[in-house]
Formats: sequence, structure tokens, C-alpha cells
Amino acid sequence: MKSPKKSYKCDKCNDTGWILVPQNNSAPIAISCKCREIDKIKNDWERSGIKTEQSNLTFSNFSIWNESSKKSRDIALAYYKDFNSIRTFRKNSILFCGQVGGGKTHLSIALALNFLNKGIKVVYMPYRDSIMKIKQNIMDDEYYQRIISKYQLAEVLLIDDLFKGKVSESDVSIIFEILNYRYLNNLPIIVSTECVLDKLLYIDEAIGSRIYEMCKSYIMEIQKGSGNNYRLR
Repeated sequence: MKSPKKSYKCDKCNDTGWILVPQNNSAPIAISCKCREIDKIKNDWERSGIKTEQSNLTFSNFSIWNESSKKSRDIALAYYKDFNSIRTFRKNSILFCGQVGGGKTHLSIALALNFLNKGIKVVYMPYRDSIMKIKQNIMDDEYYQRIISKYQLAEVLLIDDLFKGKVSESDVSIIFEILNYRYLNNLPIIVSTECVLDKLLYIDEAIGSRIYEMCKSYIMEIQKGSGNNYRLR
């Protein structure tokens, strides 16, 4: 009786993390599999408190409690469906903004987890924690460049709770450095923020207008009001 065929999470490397590439006149060369990069990114997510394999922040767990929440979910699903056809263009991003408790973070993370499961490398940037760490190490040029580059170069960048709390000039400068690079290179962003579009433009017009242009086709602005706060149902 044949033993059942072993299943692997990654069929390219059989979960070894390495792919052997045949050479004509020598032994095969081992190259790193893309799944190793995904695993590293997932570990970074877990260090931020989100267990990617066990998170309940999924589309199936998102509650529809009113018209606004349904519209938010529908925009997120449309973006997910359209992503491969728009990802190389300027308008390749999505913005959830407005009311506290409106499901912005839930849907942002649901999108990111689905992308990660498809092998798309989504870097998670929890705004307040990330900005604080960057500013604490701003005199360490090597650290600063490494972390800024991580956010600039990510295949997809999720900025969660953008401009939460008091915003300083240095906060604006750091975010502009990250966003401007992504804007110029058509690199997608997923943004959640309590700031409506007008407030983003008020905080910094250069940042706000770039976010607007990148996310123009997929913007969900959740109106202020307790009826749109899931936690107050």
C-alpha cells in the first residue's frame, strides 16, 4: 500500500526554503525561495501582535451591520479582485478613512492576509509604533535608512492608523519620504486612518494629495457618527 503523498505549504521548495537550480557543468546552486521572504514578513507581523495564520481579521469574519459597513466590505473585495490588473499603475491603492470603529483596520488586514497567502509581500506599518521607533533612532543613519527602505520598497505597504494622535513636523517628514518614493514608483499602499480626506490635506497637502491620487478609485470615507462605530452597536 502506497503511503499518502506528503503535502507542502510551498510546492516550489517543499518547505525547505531553498530551490536547487541545475547547472550544466557543476553541482546545482541553491537559491532562496520566495516563501522564505513571506515567512520573514509574517514573523514581522507577529512581532507587531498580529498572528497571520490565526487572525480573525478576515473577510468572512467581517460583520455587516449597516450600509456603510457593507460598502466598505464591497470596496475592499473589489480592490482585491482588481489588484493584479491595476498594481503597476498610479491608481493602485486603497484608503479606509473616517469614523472610529468603522472596520478600517479589519478590512485593511483582511486584504493584506489574502495577499500574503497569494505570495504577495505586504509589509505592516503600525503608524504610531513605527514612527516612534524611527524617531528614537533617527541619529543612527544605518538603522534609519534600513527601516525607511523597508517601507519604501515593500511590494505592498499597509499603513495602519496613519496620523493617529498629535502630528509633528518630523512625523510628516518621515511619512512624506516613504510615500513620495512609493508614489513615484507606482508601489501600492493600503491605508487606514481616522483622518478624512480634508484633514489629510490639512495636515500636509503633499501627502494628502498623493494618497488621494493613488487611492482615488478605492476610497471609503466612513461618515462620523456612533451609528458607524461597530463597538457601540
